[in-house]
Amino acid sequence: MAGWPPAQAVWLGRRDYEPVHQLQLDLVQARRDQIIGDVILLVEHEPVITLGHSAQSAHVLLAAEALSARGVALVQTGRGGDVTYHGPGQLVAYPILDLRPDRCSLRRYVGSLAEAMILLARAQGVAAGVNDQLVGVWADADEPTRWDGVARAGRPVKIGAIGVRLSRWITMHGFALNLTTELSAFDMIVPCGIRAHGVGSLASLVGPASPVAAVALSSAPLLSQALRNDVAPVHDLSDLGDLSVETVARPVRSAP
Repeated sequence: MAGWPPAQAVWLGRRDYEPVHQLQLDLVQARRDQIIGDVILLVEHEPVITLGHSAQSAHVLLAAEALSARGVALVQTGRGGDVTYHGPGQLVAYPILDLRPDRCSLRRYVGSLAEAMILLARAQGVAAGVNDQLVGVWADADEPTRWDGVARAGRPVKIGAIGVRLSRWITMHGFALNLTTELSAFDMIVPCGIRAHGVGSLASLVGPASPVAAVALSSAPLLSQALRNDVAPVHDLSDLGDLSVETVARPVRSAP
């Protein structure tokens, strides 16, 4: 981590998806222009189904009208992956990081996002790990305090999803970890196109989990460890009304 300035981490509270998505796009441009340093957005979304580049329409199990009636938005995004759900009780992280010059490995970066969720789950009493065949983070619903790999899991469930986009080695999108998420919401989709295994949350595995805000605001040390980059203490911007580069990120130089 030596030689890299600390990434700024901000907790945005509970937000609709699309304004935060636009904020990501604006932050990526500002990062590319070297106006700001690395930023990590932490947020809890209102109910939304997002479609990645490889999303199949058949993996959304309800019509748009039925989703709207339930108060669930449907949004096409530029991230990788299939169909996923974001909603209350889920911690979502969007790192805006410049991986240049010597962190330019998509595989290593995705691995660091998985490690972040594994560490966050461990802090809540859940042992988790990866599945070499399926992207994301997994736990054993039959024995949630132990993880010996998916092959030895009695009932593997996915507790964390990963979907990223890199533009000239600047990252956007990120991970979503189910803390107290209402799991019935995933019945509206085939999560990430995976039919063989179910979805879990930390609350469904070990009982009451910490609120999303508490996990987000205390996450900097674990994010630092996973990303191999110092992350400053999380700044609480949950009361912020205007989401813009100027209000969220500290500039390192003036815009041209």
